[in-house]
Amino acid sequence: MKAFVVEYGELKLKSMPEPKPGNNEIVVKLKTAGLNRRDLYIPNRRGNDKEALILGSDGAGIVESVGADVTRFKVGDEVIINPSLNWHENSDAPPKGFDILGMPDHGTFAEKIVINEEQVEMKPDYLTWEEAGVLALAALTGYRALVTKGNIKAGETVFIPGASSGVNTYIIQFAKSIGARVIVSSRSDEKLKQAQEIGADLAISTESDWEKELENEQIDLVIDSVGAATFNRSLDVLKQGGKIVIYGATAGDEIDLNLRAFFYGQYQLFGSTMGSREELQQVLAHMEKHEIKPIMDKTFELDDAQEAFNHLEVNSQFGKIALLIE
Repeated sequence: MKAFVVEYGELKLKSMPEPKPGNNEIVVKLKTAGLNRRDLYIPNRRGNDKEALILGSDGAGIVESVGADVTRFKVGDEVIINPSLNWHENSDAPPKGFDILGMPDHGTFAEKIVINEEQVEMKPDYLTWEEAGVLALAALTGYRALVTKGNIKAGETVFIPGASSGVNTYIIQFAKSIGARVIVSSRSDEKLKQAQEIGADLAISTESDWEKELENEQIDLVIDSVGAATFNRSLDVLKQGGKIVIYGATAGDEIDLNLRAFFYGQYQLFGSTMGSREELQQVLAHMEKHEIKPIMDKTFELDDAQEAFNHLEVNSQFGKIALLIE
């Protein structure tokens, strides 16, 4: 079968063996897959490993075959892949054995994938294949940050530095469906406009004076994935006693933190990553109830996966990038 892999540190299309299901496993014939920022980092993390690894965490397709003892699915079922491996019930932190599909296990940028039936959910009927294929990783990450960790409530205000990532476009829609006020920032006027079109109440420039821009706002929650470049600026606009949730650090892992200002402000700081199967099922129910759809940026053929990687790397996208497999 055709797959997009990393081998000896290089990205390439390659023919890989057809997967076969073992006990409790199913083979899914993939129709679409979703590109995530973690896919960009994996080649460097693996170095010159000679064994080809199929990249990709998100995907959607049709069950082609089932192994022994499979009880949840049958051949022909339309499904999405849950990339959050071995994390079933909601908990304060991932359990031992938690991992993310696409390294070290083979991922979704291929014509087929074999996976445990516990890592699969039924595809929502109202979503297209492209939308279903980009759903799980970003939506689950955003939901846990906003709801499980951030505990956002109707009438509260959430500030999201960075408006255009797949995760943040989900967070904007989730927060609005809950009844929260949403503020975002971006360097791009076009992305600020797009964020408002999907529900953001206020969109400000990343380069502006946030304290001045937001002096009349009461920020209950900040969800930050930028990291060092925005953390202290975010803290400066957060109300005393407010929460800040960090789920990424695209602009630097390490920060300088004034501890005295932090404890006098009685702020609450939470880390968040991915989420459990239980939360993904909550995400799917919430999305269906409110008819929330992924915000799609662009779709590429599997043969053009390298072009899709290049598009994501320059950070010009607004929303999710899909790969057409079939």
